Amino acid sequence: MRILVAEDERALADLVAEGLRGRAMAVDVAYDGAGALERLSVNEYDVLVLDRDLPRVHGDEICRELARRGERVRILMLTASGGLHDRVAGLNLGADDYLAKPFAFDELVARINALGRRTGPPLPPVLEHGGITLDTARRQSFRDGRHLPLSPKEYAVLEVLMRARGTIVSTEELLERAWDEHTDPFTTVVKVTMSKLRSKLGEPPVIVTVPGSGYRL
Repeated sequence: MRILVAEDERALADLVAEGLRGRAMAVDVAYDGAGALERLSVNEYDVLVLDRDLPRVHGDEICRELARRGERVRILMLTASGGLHDRVAGLNLGADDYLAKPFAFDELVARINALGRRTGPPLPPVLEHGGITLDTARRQSFRDGRHLPLSPKEYAVLEVLMRARGTIVSTEELLERAWDEHTDPFTTVVKVTMSKLRSKLGEPPVIVTVPGSGYRL
């Protein structure tokens, strides 16, 4: 999944982003509402983790703007107030879920995963293809029963390929879904990660390179 964290407490925003990257998610960060809207206009996100009390553009206005645009991104609203009135107001503005600060990181991850499953066609929590099994709830992967010790980025690439169900995934799409906005579009990072992933998957090969198009399982 690709996530945007919009939070003006920089230490918290950076901590959350780093933790989510460790869970094989691609994460961008905005420290104010204007920055969040700018990133939302140029990137496609699965989930927006949105602090309600953002400077420059308030979180409520961001919800209204996204609703006006008809954006597909799911919104998890964060706030220092956990009162019923605030929760109802946030949900009525278009937020899909609501989490009061302070929160447990594992709960944040669980809520993001739940929202991420709602951004596309329903898929089972366990994906299987060609002897490969991906347990998306536990972030574990296996081939023919053998555990695969994948890095978060290798796992993210494999998940994108598994969710494509045998269709071709371009290098550009992999950069969009598994990396963040700071990645150089001309980098060889996809090729390097793909090489490491193939090595860990072992024989026989299951990832096919389609010249000029991308990769598929």
